[in-house]
Amino acid sequence: MKKKSPVPTASQLRPFSSALLDGPERAAARAMLYPVGFKAEDFKKPLIGVASTWSDVTPCNMHIDDLALAAEAGVNGNGGKAIVFNTITVSDGISNGNEGMKYSLVSREVIADSIETVVGCEGMDGYLAIGGCDKNMPGALIAMARMNRPAVFVYGGTILPGLLKAPHSPNDGKEIDIVSVFEAIGQHAAGKVSDAELHAVECCAIPGPGACGGMYTANSMASAIEALGMSLPNSSAQNAISRAKLEDCRRAGAAVVDMLRKGIKPRDILTRKAFENAITTVIALGGSTNCVLHLLAIARAAEVRLSIDDFTRIGKRVPVLADLRPSGTYSMSALVAIGGIRPLMKTLLDAGLLHGDCLTVTGETMAETLAGVKPYPPGQKIIYPLDQPIKKDSHLVIFYGNLAPEGAVGKITGKEGSRFEGRAIVFQGEEKALHAILDGTVKAGHVVVIRGEGPKGGPGMREMLSPTSAIMGKGLGQDVALLTDGRFSGGSHGFVVGHVTPEAYVGGPIALVKNGDKIVIDSIKRTLTLAVPARELAKRKQAWKKPRPNYTRGVLAKFAAHVTSASQGAVTDLDLKL
Repeated sequence: MKKKSPVPTASQLRPFSSALLDGPERAAARAMLYPVGFKAEDFKKPLIGVASTWSDVTPCNMHIDDLALAAEAGVNGNGGKAIVFNTITVSDGISNGNEGMKYSLVSREVIADSIETVVGCEGMDGYLAIGGCDKNMPGALIAMARMNRPAVFVYGGTILPGLLKAPHSPNDGKEIDIVSVFEAIGQHAAGKVSDAELHAVECCAIPGPGACGGMYTANSMASAIEALGMSLPNSSAQNAISRAKLEDCRRAGAAVVDMLRKGIKPRDILTRKAFENAITTVIALGGSTNCVLHLLAIARAAEVRLSIDDFTRIGKRVPVLADLRPSGTYSMSALVAIGGIRPLMKTLLDAGLLHGDCLTVTGETMAETLAGVKPYPPGQKIIYPLDQPIKKDSHLVIFYGNLAPEGAVGKITGKEGSRFEGRAIVFQGEEKALHAILDGTVKAGHVVVIRGEGPKGGPGMREMLSPTSAIMGKGLGQDVALLTDGRFSGGSHGFVVGHVTPEAYVGGPIALVKNGDKIVIDSIKRTLTLAVPARELAKRKQAWKKPRPNYTRGVLAKFAAHVTSASQGAVTDLDLKL
């Protein structure tokens, strides 16, 4: 564990705001703040930002304005002075399968940059960020790691499951969510779901505020951030609309002020051991492949050495214990009802799988925060015993081979089998692949190869939720595999491997695959093999020409110009010392 920063004196509680607001020469700055609610005495208090991701863009974030006000009250009630400000969010659920999805991963960088910009410009001594959707969560953590000012992350909470209202369907009353809609599209194309039932699924899947309700990317990253020690205990496992979540926000606001008093900063918390705790927790929960991408990015911002190979090393000894959607049965709200992730973390700690000496935003170690945690209630079926796991090792498989010499990331739960051998059917871009899946061109035995979707090539590394859900909806989940230099939604499942590096745009081997090539995916050996002679591949590489960029101006072009490969977290920070 890193040594904690020296405890500041009373005059040091305002290391940044004092330079902005103190003295006769700063009268104009103070004058600007009286109209937004400051009183004279507030200028003697630490200035604490509350970064809100509220918007009506998505139900994940539609309630966060209320949560921000609760956090503001927590700051003000503990001797700080809060300023609420906004950053952006986008909706993966709306943009998936569309050109707009190329902006999704880009938004992670925009969010990190925007929080850093406001906190830096306005001289904030500390801050908290409230995120409710996939990219604003790691975006907030990247900013915290960069700036290293006292900070707490608050998760906006999970959505409740929808209940299907389809009186003439055998699925009437079934719990559903956004992934149910994507899979129903494939079922509709296969003639298994009527127009009326598809419409019913669409209307019932999202009953209100909160992030997607399985162990998808939002809930996975919320759990990872709690395991990192950067949110308060149990922040990751609360319903979006609940007294518990409002209280979590109030306590988080107070906690930032306490961190200032104790001299605790994010990099005191974001150690290598903390990242190992996050990886362990994500694996045990059966979490999203996006956690690989985001944890690598946060670690780089914190200047902590972390690589994709650490996921293999840790994954060999950590089992999958949670029967949660998409591969499993239960929703996140069901896990909330039995105690959230804390009893699971206590089990992992007692088994020696978590580092208990890691510091948290509470000022206590991880072991101290878990000391009084009670086990799950008897008879629950969501979290399996450690000695009876769903899978004895990680579902997050890092592949290497002549098709992915710099690595690729698979999500193999075991339900799909452990090995797939098939013939490539190649598509340049997601849309063409989706049409071919829905119209029956893709058949059993195919390995669907979707390329040109990498961080640079897309640009933006779109999620392949629409194609993977269509495969499942068409009933091909056991018979078709999918490879891509793009990435997956946390809702994707099946025999899928993404983050293939080097990507096609820079001439990686995935650019050389042709229809009919044999591909072997072996999750036991962790190999991804294109069964084509090296001489033939060299001939193809010589004939390959780099494609023209899809965007030559604007934020997508800027992202493509600066982004690293997926195996390095697809980051755009130019100060890459590691």
